[in-house]
Amino acid sequence: MNTRLAELLQLLDLERLETNLFRGVSRDIGSPQVFGGQVLGQALVAASRTVENRLVHSMHAYFLRRGDVNAPIVYQVERSRDGGSFTSRRVVAIQHGQPILTMSSSFHALEPGSEHQSTMPEVPAPEELADVAEVTPDILQRVPEKVRRFFEHERPFEFRHVRPPDYRKPEKREPVKQVWFRLVDRAPEDQALHRCLLAYVSDYHLLDTANLPHGQPWFELQMASIDHAIWFHRELQVDDWLLYSIDSPSRSSARGFARGSIFARDGKLVASVAQEGLIRERPGGWQGTRPPGSGT
Repeated sequence: MNTRLAELLQLLDLERLETNLFRGVSRDIGSPQVFGGQVLGQALVAASRTVENRLVHSMHAYFLRRGDVNAPIVYQVERSRDGGSFTSRRVVAIQHGQPILTMSSSFHALEPGSEHQSTMPEVPAPEELADVAEVTPDILQRVPEKVRRFFEHERPFEFRHVRPPDYRKPEKREPVKQVWFRLVDRAPEDQALHRCLLAYVSDYHLLDTANLPHGQPWFELQMASIDHAIWFHRELQVDDWLLYSIDSPSRSSARGFARGSIFARDGKLVASVAQEGLIRERPGGWQGTRPPGSGT
C-alpha cells in the first residue's frame, strides 16, 4: 500500500478509550492548524464505531476552535437514538479541555425506493488533466514559507482541476469549480471507511470557490470553515475517480457559502456537500487561514 494512504488510514484508526470515547492524533499538512477534514473524518469514524449494520447518510458539523496539531483529540460519542430504521449520534471533539468541533450524524438501514438525481457536468476526463500537486518552482519561490510547506506536502489524494487556478495572479471568474479526485492507492473494501475518507477529502476546494469572483490571493485572506454538512446518497469508492462540482451562490458579511455535488465516474451522484466559512480581507492573513482547497 502507498505510504501516504497507509498514514491516512492510520490517522483514521482511532484508539478506543472507553465504550463511547475515542482518541486520535493529528498530521501536519502545512497549514497553521489541524486540517478540518481530518477532524470531520475522525469524528465520523468515532460515530460509526458505535453503530452496527447501518451506514451514515448525513452529517452536520460546526467548527468551534482551531485544532492544535501537536496535541491529541478526544472524541466523545453520545448515542442519541437507536430506532427501527435510523440511528442518530452526536460527537464532540475535545482538545485541551475545550470542544473544537461538534457533529451530528444519522445512519440508515439500506432499503429500496424510487430514484432520480442531477446530471453530472460534461467535463474532460481526469486523464486529460494535470495533477494539482505539480506546482512549478517559480510559484513556490513567490509564496510565504508556510504556504510553500503546504504545496510541498505529499498528500494521500490526487486532485485534477478542470480549470487550474493561477496562484500568482488569480483572475476574477464565476464562482464555479470542478475537480477530479481519488486516493493515491486502493483502499480496503469497506463502505463505512470510504464514507469517512470522503468526509476527510470533502473539506478541500469548497471555501476558496467563494473567492473566485474577487480574484484575491488567498494567502492575503483570513479564511476558516465555520460549518460543514454532507449527505451520502449512494455507495461510493474514494479510490476511484470522483468529480467534485462546486459552486458558491453567496459571499457577504465576511462569510462565504459553497455547495458541492460529488459524482462517480459513471455519472452517479454519490454525495452532496455544503459549507460556510469565514473570509476576512486582511493583508498578510495567512497566519489565520488555510491553504487553497483545505478547511479550517
